[in-house]
Amino acid sequence: MTPDVSDLWFLPLGGTGEIGMNLNLYGHNGRWLMVDCGVTFEQNTDVDGDELVSGRAHVQMADPQFIADRKQQLDGLVITHAHEDHVGAVPYLWSKFKCPIYTTAFTAEILRRKLVEANLVDKVQVTIIDVQDVIDIGVFQVKWVALTHSIPEPYGLLISTPAGNVFHTADWKLDANPVIGTGYIQSEYQALASENIAAMVCDSTNANVEGWSGSEASLYAGLKQHVENAKGRVVITCFGSNIARLTTIAKIAQQTQRHMGLLGRSLINNMSAARSVGIWTGVETIVDSTHLGYLPPHTVLLVATGSQGEPRTALNRLSMNSFRDMQLEAGDTVIFSSKMIPGNELAVEALIERLKAMKVDVITADQSRLPIHVSGHPAQQELKAMYSWVKPACAIPVHGEVQHLSANASVARSAGVTEQLLGKNGDLFYISPVRGIRRNAVKTGRLGLKGTRLVKL
Repeated sequence: MTPDVSDLWFLPLGGTGEIGMNLNLYGHNGRWLMVDCGVTFEQNTDVDGDELVSGRAHVQMADPQFIADRKQQLDGLVITHAHEDHVGAVPYLWSKFKCPIYTTAFTAEILRRKLVEANLVDKVQVTIIDVQDVIDIGVFQVKWVALTHSIPEPYGLLISTPAGNVFHTADWKLDANPVIGTGYIQSEYQALASENIAAMVCDSTNANVEGWSGSEASLYAGLKQHVENAKGRVVITCFGSNIARLTTIAKIAQQTQRHMGLLGRSLINNMSAARSVGIWTGVETIVDSTHLGYLPPHTVLLVATGSQGEPRTALNRLSMNSFRDMQLEAGDTVIFSSKMIPGNELAVEALIERLKAMKVDVITADQSRLPIHVSGHPAQQELKAMYSWVKPACAIPVHGEVQHLSANASVARSAGVTEQLLGKNGDLFYISPVRGIRRNAVKTGRLGLKGTRLVKL
């Protein structure tokens, strides 16, 4: 199965019909370009927040066998941003295709740290691109398109070939004030309309949510109010990759005269990576966790991993009094600056009940009068705006389950996009010279990490 000079194909091996483990391929003139290479995590916690012994690997990723069999035809891998579901599988899968990698500075730093752990840092060719440049990766010309999302340096891709052009959005939202980086620039998306976009391959995560996702800057007032009202320690739990959220919390810590501490490896790693590439602009002094138990509770503001009730995270251990450096006490406050991911309901509810049993005050996004969390993905009005600006001939919804893909297609239709192609992993999407789908064209599946071995699931 090889595209010819008149063909432009899209082939998702992971992330279409599901949320997570994105791995996408574009085909043209006998060559392939990979976009993103991520992981997903098994939902394996019980009502008490303990890990279930299910026999399934906790870390999972798309099986890349199709492109591994054609690695001599693979021109490169482009990573759009540093979230685990877009970059996390590279250390495990790269040896199967051994192609050069292209990405931005922050994502490259996150990837470098992963490659160091896997003893691959000296073997993998990673090119840090200047986002102002348009570069040729084999037969594909790639231009980076600035977006806003819940992590630094998120980019979509304008992928151009003689057979046609595609706008691959990856993850995005429309945030005029994202705290880190600049807000979206409408004219840049409107300019894509002149590129005769044959297909827009688009994030569907929140396509069934009405309205607008909200700005990251809008959270300052709500978070500050809750911290000011708290009597004891405050623990805010959020996603570790959201450097903008950490920046807001750092500002609040300074203004409320509290010492800021980070609990959780992913938080510390992401903040360190952001500092190393010049993105982190928050407080310079963050209290080492070993000192936290000695500080008066009312002077402490912590950020902790574990908003989804994951078993080995800092907040889960705090809720069980098993965190080494300190313990929560009655009168402390835990703020969930996050939304519950579907599938994690039992674990999160159990976590909250344990905290309440300790007489800790718990504040969730649903309970807060002022916003304390916004999504990093576009709701319906944002999708409609982007489709109306870019004016693609066709919409290909990805990054979502079936209901999300269908909702995305409906929004595209309402925005004047005349054709929508709905499919799943392993379906071959024909973009040029004619549009259509060949169902189940490629066998797909998952690999899981068991110890240091990859096994088929």
